[in-house]
Amino acid sequence: MFASDPPYLDVVIEVPRGSFIKRGSTGRVDFISPLPCPFNYGSVPNYIGLEGDLLDALVLGPRLRFGTRLRVKPWGAVSLTDRGMTDDKLVCSHHPPSLSERRDVLRFFRLYAKCKGFINFWRRRPGRNACEGWCGAGEALARARPRDAAWRGSPVEF
Repeated sequence: MFASDPPYLDVVIEVPRGSFIKRGSTGRVDFISPLPCPFNYGSVPNYIGLEGDLLDALVLGPRLRFGTRLRVKPWGAVSLTDRGMTDDKLVCSHHPPSLSERRDVLRFFRLYAKCKGFINFWRRRPGRNACEGWCGAGEALARARPRDAAWRGSPVEF
C-alpha cells in the first residue's frame, strides 16, 4: 500500500465483469472461458509488466464495457506466476478495497493459478503456476517499466 493516496492511472477494460471472452492487449481473442470473469479486467497502457505485455489491472465495481478507458487508483496488486513467469495484477478502484474485496481477489487468483496450471499441463507448456499473494501497488509499479514506442505486443504466447 502507499503511505498516502496512490496516484491515478489510466486503465483500458479488455474483459468486462461477467464476460466469458478474454481479449489481450491487442484486442485479439485469447480464449473463451467456461466461467465468467468476476472483475473488470484490463491493462495500463503506459506500463509493461514483467512478462513483456501491458501491465494487467483489474477494476473493482460494477460492469464496465469493453474498451472503457478510465482513470483509477491502484490500491494493491496480486503477483501471479504463470509457466514460471511472474506477472503483477494491479487492483484498482475509486475507493480502497475492503478486506472482503481483497479476500475475494486473492481467492479468485488462487483458483485461476490452479486452472492455468491444468491448462498449461494439457497444452504441454511447462513451468510453475501459483498465486504469490498480495503486494503493494508501488512494488508492482516499480517492477514494471514505462512503455516506449518500440513495444509491439507481448513476446509471450498465451
